[in-house]
Amino acid sequence: MTLRLILTRHAKSNWDNPLDTDHQRPLAPRGLRAAPLIGQWLRARGYVPGEALVSDATRTRQTWALLQAEFTAESPARFEPALYLAAPEVMLRALQTARAETVMMLGHNPGIAEFAHQLLRRPLSHPGFAGFPTCATLVAEFDIDQWAELQLGTGRARDFVVPRELAQG
Repeated sequence: MTLRLILTRHAKSNWDNPLDTDHQRPLAPRGLRAAPLIGQWLRARGYVPGEALVSDATRTRQTWALLQAEFTAESPARFEPALYLAAPEVMLRALQTARAETVMMLGHNPGIAEFAHQLLRRPLSHPGFAGFPTCATLVAEFDIDQWAELQLGTGRARDFVVPRELAQG
C-alpha cells in the first residue's frame, strides 16, 4: 500500500501588531492570497487529504481554512499544540497516529524543513526545497500500510511547489 503525506508550511504571516504573540500572529495579505493557490493546485492534482494535522497557531489554522475551502470534500483536522514550532521527531510521532491514506500536516520552520529533508530517501533538487518558504508544499509517498510504520528516509518526493510558481503561471 502507498500512503501519501502533504507537508505544508503555513502561509506568510503578519508581523504588524507588536501586541500579538508569535502564536497569535495572523496571515498577511500575501498569505491570504497564497494559501488558496496551493489549495487549488492540490485539488487539481488529486492531492486532497483525508485528514489534517495542524499546529494550533493562528497562522496555521488560517492557512488550513483557506486550503480546505478549495477542496471538494471536508477533511477532518486535528489542531495539535505539539506541532507549534515542533521538531522533526515530534512531527514524526504525530504523523504516526494518523489514519487516512492521504494526510496533510501544517507546521512551521525550521522544523518542517528539517522534517521534509529527513523523510525523503533522496533530497529534492527544487531551489525552494532547502529553505521551505511560506506555504511551500511537499507531496511525498511511502510504501507502508499504516502511518505507525513510518520511518525517516523512506519517502519518495512526488511533487513540490511554492506559491510564487503558481502566481506566475
